Amino acid sequence: MLVLNRAAGEYRDNFFRNLPELLHPGDLLILNDSRVIPARLYATRARGLHTQAASPDPTGRIEVLLTHQVGPHEWTALVRPGRKVQPGERLHFYASGDSTPLLEAEVIDAADYGERTLRFTPTDDFRAILDRIGHMPLPPYIHRDDAPADLERYQTVFAHEPGSAAAPTAGLHFTPEILDQLRARGVQIETVTLHVGLGTFQPVRAEKVEDIHLHAEHYTLPPATAEAINQALREKRRIIAAGTTTTRTLEHCAQVAEKSGFEPHAGIRLHPHSGETSIFLSPGYQFRVVTGLLTNFHLPESTLLMLVSAFAGREFVLSAYNHAVRERYRFFSYGDCMLIL
Repeated sequence: MLVLNRAAGEYRDNFFRNLPELLHPGDLLILNDSRVIPARLYATRARGLHTQAASPDPTGRIEVLLTHQVGPHEWTALVRPGRKVQPGERLHFYASGDSTPLLEAEVIDAADYGERTLRFTPTDDFRAILDRIGHMPLPPYIHRDDAPADLERYQTVFAHEPGSAAAPTAGLHFTPEILDQLRARGVQIETVTLHVGLGTFQPVRAEKVEDIHLHAEHYTLPPATAEAINQALREKRRIIAAGTTTTRTLEHCAQVAEKSGFEPHAGIRLHPHSGETSIFLSPGYQFRVVTGLLTNFHLPESTLLMLVSAFAGREFVLSAYNHAVRERYRFFSYGDCMLIL
């Protein structure tokens, strides 16, 4: 773990196991408790006039990654090959060896880069079927099929609320023992939920920052967490976000609080609620809640790296990244992390 001190403009090598020693009694640590669902499905295109006219091979396998539930039976998804799957198509999802589909969906909308909106035929227990035929959405640089062990390995130890298409990777470093040590040191630990979808990992495709618009993701700010944050703000204690997903959730909730009005002498007061956020944090943003950030190393030209640069300063972050490359820190989801204080 690389530890960055913003005030001193310094960074030093360390280990994640020492996190309890680096935090202070009274610090408030916020975790994202979203749980990854087996969101990768494989479908065949239903035979019919539409598909037969569109392709001589209407039954070719289609990969579908569910990214965001937008209605009782509707999901946005990444579909490959997307060019073959257009609005009006029907997709069938089977269990291995079955001849009757367990799920059926109609493509009702199409966007760029393989993004589609699917409307599933109602079933008694969609999530149970998903658990049966779905696959864990391992990152694309892991060149193997998912295994049963990934149902738990690709989760944080505090994952609770199902809904993510990817793990909130900063949380993968934690173990029950580290959490116990943090509590024993006097660090307060609370959770938010943000279901990780396209908004978290969306690449930068626009040339201007003001033209970047992220996909919406569902979040929840629980009552206990809202009260803990409000108290920490009043007492000027540090609030450390584990991951960019947690950071985006907290800063979005601060913006919601500002728009709803608050007493200037009392500062921002967060209220528990659920909603959707597409907040994009880039250099120049003034953070309202988060004063410390635990995060993995991110790829160049990503919205995640822009968020980290907004928090710690672009030149400082790039210098730290150059050091990480020289010292052979590991990047990506199962890689190393940085603590920015």
